[in-house]
Amino acid sequence: MATATLSNIRQNLSKIELSGLGIPFLVLLIISMLILPLPAFLLDFLFTFNIVVGLVIIMIAINSSKPLDFSSFPAILLIATMLRLGLNVASTRLVLVKGHEGPDAAGKVIEAFGEFVIAGNYLVGFIIFAILMIINFIVVTKGAGRVSEVIARFTLDALPGKQMAIDADLNAGVIDQETAKRRREEISQESDFFGSMDGASKFVRGDAIAGLLILLINILGGLLIGIGQHDLSFSEAGRIYVLLTIGDGLVAQIPSLLLSLATAIIVTRVTTSESMTEQAKSQLGNPMALIIAGVILILLGLVPGMPHLVFLGLGAASVGLGVKISIDSDRQIIQEGNATAATAQNDVNKEELNWDDVDQVDLVGLDIGYGLIPLVNPETGGQLLPRVKGVRKKLSAELGFLIQPIRIRDNLDLSPDVYHIVMNGVVRGKGEIKVGREMAINPGHVHGTLEGTPTKEPAFGLDAIWIEPSQRDYARTLGYTVVDAATAIATHLNTLLRSNASELLSHDETQQLLDKVAGRSPKLVEDLVPGKLPLATITKVLQNILDESVSVRDMRTIIEVLSTESGRTLDADELTAAVRPRLGRMIVQGLVDINDSLPVITLNPSLEQVLHNVLQQSSGNQGLVIEPKLAEGLFKALAENTEAVENQGHPAVLVVSPGIRPWLAKIIRHRLSDLTVLSYSEIPDDQAVKVVATVDVEETN
Repeated sequence: MATATLSNIRQNLSKIELSGLGIPFLVLLIISMLILPLPAFLLDFLFTFNIVVGLVIIMIAINSSKPLDFSSFPAILLIATMLRLGLNVASTRLVLVKGHEGPDAAGKVIEAFGEFVIAGNYLVGFIIFAILMIINFIVVTKGAGRVSEVIARFTLDALPGKQMAIDADLNAGVIDQETAKRRREEISQESDFFGSMDGASKFVRGDAIAGLLILLINILGGLLIGIGQHDLSFSEAGRIYVLLTIGDGLVAQIPSLLLSLATAIIVTRVTTSESMTEQAKSQLGNPMALIIAGVILILLGLVPGMPHLVFLGLGAASVGLGVKISIDSDRQIIQEGNATAATAQNDVNKEELNWDDVDQVDLVGLDIGYGLIPLVNPETGGQLLPRVKGVRKKLSAELGFLIQPIRIRDNLDLSPDVYHIVMNGVVRGKGEIKVGREMAINPGHVHGTLEGTPTKEPAFGLDAIWIEPSQRDYARTLGYTVVDAATAIATHLNTLLRSNASELLSHDETQQLLDKVAGRSPKLVEDLVPGKLPLATITKVLQNILDESVSVRDMRTIIEVLSTESGRTLDADELTAAVRPRLGRMIVQGLVDINDSLPVITLNPSLEQVLHNVLQQSSGNQGLVIEPKLAEGLFKALAENTEAVENQGHPAVLVVSPGIRPWLAKIIRHRLSDLTVLSYSEIPDDQAVKVVATVDVEETN
């Protein structure tokens, strides 16, 4: 047992050493280089290690497909920069202390760069170092810093839009909660990364400046030490210390240039699934560009005085490479086409269609263009989701059954500012919305004009104007009704759902209503379903009631009537006619206040008798078959009286005998939507009635 425990401890310690002590050890090494003198051989090893680190980092940057693949780069850049600066301090100490002993006093690496790379000429070395500094500081570092700053700003500005798009996809059901959570984390990491890169680019810039200052300090200090302490002549001190300093500077400047280049590569990357090498190969390998460039080079090679061999050779190589790429591309397209056709044929042969390939349409949906996405995101002030939820809650309370969830989707096929209200897969309403503006609706009586974009209110077709939010109060003083964009969509949705309420109620909702009543009156429901009436008939009765804008909240009364009348008839229309009188008080109170008289329109007795006669002559289930002149006169008279009553501020209510009410209501429902048709039996006995108009048609005489 003790042996096993000791083995586990050793394994855990080894894991800690390998995974957790690497960076702390490197930090301690940097601190040691800043404080303690290092021997020349250790300095050679660390300079070589520094070059390897720079090469590894730039290779990783080149082969990363997206910036977040190298998300640790800002921290690594800081450590690598400090490592290089620590080496500069250590090498400076060694050069100044032992430089008078010879060119190898500061190590073989510095000697090699001082003797071989710049051929022992410190003036040439100084010029090369200056060029490297210009490339690093002015070109690479400055450009990378500017790109980092711009990307960080744009990434933070785009953060709300990206989060909003994720919320829209989640609400539309395109992604699940886990995918949405992962995408939000990626967006957060991306913003943190580019924000860190904006700061990390300052490390690179400061490192380049520090390299130049260290070079000048080393040269000046070396001359002072060589002349003042070691009695060297000015030329001898300059030859020794300047050569060592420039060699030291070149050794440090090459890894610095590599890191600057890696920074520029990371921040200028376009996020794709390909590395930079793959992108360059696929995008630069344009056969037409290579062929044209080669032809131009060949033409230049034919000009007298030009280096013919080089120009003609490279031109011919470019043309040949372009032709080869073109042939290979055509061959690859043919192969991919054959492979796709073969795969498709195999899929057809192997996999048959099933019901999973058929998507069910949503009962109610709201498709929006991408320009309306800000209305969906609460973080950017979008109020569409709360408005839609409020519409569902309000309609559910008023109609008496639960309205199913309304799915909101972004539809790229729509124009940016357009929305569609979809029911059962069919567009039932559409409109155009201006995000950031408000709709000033003209109710018919206004006292001035507004500057804005003319439009139509989508729910009722009223004249309206899109105005700036700053004009809201002024528009209201002129008599306009002002609503925001989300409210305009919600009002349209509410109107459309209310007018099509019968389509929102199916067998499932009916069963849930029955189950709810059964919780309080189980015997009442047991006697009705399925013994007396099938669920389909009850559903049809409820749909008939909703068709005429009557709520089904009083389900107990409806079930009682159905239980009583089911022994007389099983016809849904006749059962509906039996239910309505019991709901009369609810119907009337939806039209006038409880203590007000009900203004009604009646038919001339002779006209009503004509309609009774036509009904008796027609087949009952097919409804009234009225001759055209009579129908035209009837609808014209009803329309005129309806308008007159509404202009007086009263609801338009037509009262007829129970025998003709159902069929007359069906005929005029879609022609005069504002006219409510009641029968005498549907008006409560204690309800005061006032006849405001009597409809007559001359053709009846």
